[in-house]
Order: sequence, then structure tokens, then C-alpha cells
Amino acid sequence: MTIKPLADRVVIKMTAAEETTKGGIILTAAAQEKPQVAEVVAVGPGGVVDGKEVTMYLKVGDKVLLSKYAGTEVKLDGEQYTILKQSDILAIVE
Repeated sequence: MTIKPLADRVVIKMTAAEETTKGGIILTAAAQEKPQVAEVVAVGPGGVVDGKEVTMYLKVGDKVLLSKYAGTEVKLDGEQYTILKQSDILAIVE
């Protein structure tokens, strides 16, 4: 099964959380911060959203930076994904 986003929506998959600090301290699952970098898995077609033309500038495979609590989390075939609007993405990581 696949996810095909509509309008200005983007499907992302979060990267793994850091398990150790820069100093080498191993973090427990509860102490790990929610990751803010993700990979784009699918991109909607864009079009007219709320009376405004939306052009999609993201593409599959882009690494993006987003706010901690953006989007809606869904689980499909045992994988965790987040669906959010393109405008909720803060930056592309190069």
C-alpha cells in the first residue's frame, strides 16, 4: 500500500533520533529529542488551495527541516510517516 498526498500535502519519514550526545553519553528513549530532519517520501500535485495557486517546490528524496509538532503521524505497513502541508516545512537541508 502507498500514500498519495493531495493538494499541497507532503508525506515525510522522520530520521532516527540521536542515541548519543556529542560527548558520547548514551541517551535513553525517553531522553531522546524528537527528530526535526526528515526525508520527503511523496509530494502532492499542488494546484489551487484556499483560492491561491500553490506550486510544489519539494521533491521526493529531499531532506527537510520542520517544527517539532507539525503534521499528522500515520502508520502504514509497520512504517511511521507524517503528513503535513508544504508550508509547514521550514527549510531544505543540503
